[in-house]
Amino acid sequence: MNLKLVAALGLSVFLVACSDDDADQGAATGMGTTSGQNAGSITPGTQADLVANVGDRIFFAFDSNNLSSEARATLDRQSAWLQKYSDVNVMIAGNCDDRGTEEYNIALGSRRANAARDYIVARGISPARISTISYGKDRPTATGSGEEVWAQNRNAITSVK
Repeated sequence: MNLKLVAALGLSVFLVACSDDDADQGAATGMGTTSGQNAGSITPGTQADLVANVGDRIFFAFDSNNLSSEARATLDRQSAWLQKYSDVNVMIAGNCDDRGTEEYNIALGSRRANAARDYIVARGISPARISTISYGKDRPTATGSGEEVWAQNRNAITSVK
């Protein structure tokens, strides 16, 4: 299970590192990039399918776990995808920017992951299929400082388990 998480996170880091300016739009919408892959080479029901065709992450405002309309749209797509692939389980990881204490950010990351889970469960997905974890500020997806970087790190990322 941990190996799958590490592989999924590694893929996310790789995709971010290989992204270009056009891929930055994907980050804003929760849609990942599939540089070098065409839709026919992605196995349905996998992490790559989730990233390429649905979107694996949602973003939050500063100090908030409220779901934006963009976040709800991504979670609606994730819910439909999970209904289609009923044998797939996911983990939602809540993340924060690097401001605030470790304890505060762990709690905020947990609220973010739970907000995403609760939304998906309300759409008919069994809560037994969704686990959550909070990494607080310990696993940033973007490095540096400033609002653009912090905004990318205030997220909840869904990974296939």
